[in-house]
Amino acid sequence: MKYLFGPVYSRRFGLSLGIDLSPEKKVCNFDCLYCELERAKPVENMENPPPVEEILSELKDFLSKNNYPDVITITANGEPTLYPYLDRLIDEINNIKGKSKSLILSNGSTIHIKKVRQALKKLDIVKLSLDAVNDKTFYKIDRPVKSISVEKIVEGIKQFRKEYKGYLVIEVLLVKYVNDNEENIKELANVLREIKPDRVDLGTVDRPPAYRVFPVSNHELLKYSGYFHGLNINVVERKFEKSYQFDLTEEEILNTVSKRPITQEDIENTFSLETKKIFEKLLKEGKVKKIENQNGIFYTKEG
Repeated sequence: MKYLFGPVYSRRFGLSLGIDLSPEKKVCNFDCLYCELERAKPVENMENPPPVEEILSELKDFLSKNNYPDVITITANGEPTLYPYLDRLIDEINNIKGKSKSLILSNGSTIHIKKVRQALKKLDIVKLSLDAVNDKTFYKIDRPVKSISVEKIVEGIKQFRKEYKGYLVIEVLLVKYVNDNEENIKELANVLREIKPDRVDLGTVDRPPAYRVFPVSNHELLKYSGYFHGLNINVVERKFEKSYQFDLTEEEILNTVSKRPITQEDIENTFSLETKKIFEKLLKEGKVKKIENQNGIFYTKEG
């Protein structure tokens, strides 16, 4: 698979089959401190975007052979709304998704653009990020291209909330010593009460980040969640409610861990017995490497 990865278990959305719209390299208009992808200079456009037909071919093939996941997630090795054929792709996914829900994971940077809002309105779930609501903190944590302002993002989200009938999730990710100060959190909470999302996901650094930054503690997350009174606040924790048994090839495993580092819990709860054997083989051969940090042990692709 070139564009699909997983299925992987998402702490927020259940079993997720990912679609990567920029598999060759990182294409993002942010360079967030906490990003699990490699560091890269932020850009405004996606060069050589993949054809919709190639993505759909992979998706149809997967769905013909496997159980439908909880969500089909549009993402990217970067920011998926930079993909120029997003509107058509969403239409095609909705035609074949069956019982799965359609979801996009976006940093919210383009939500002020009308054609982006028109496309995202067709999705079952839209997740947008909002880590700060003042430019100083926003530029410090999310490191966007200079043309992006957090004021445009906030106004775009407010407009989208008025237009969108689906399930809107706003993700707030706190990084210790960067955006976890009381002033920023109070400002965020006030803005989110104006937006009225269906859910606010409050989390911190989990997977190995691009830069040397640190998570806030679970105790602090729970304390900060109290500032978001009046909102449906979800403090993000890793937990599995059920196990899955997916058969992945060697190529599919390597493709998945290269896009999203996985934990031992992921392996135990989503891989079939045969897939676990293949994974162990890849680990012994050095094609998969183990990374240990303050959040635990993760496995990713070597090189």
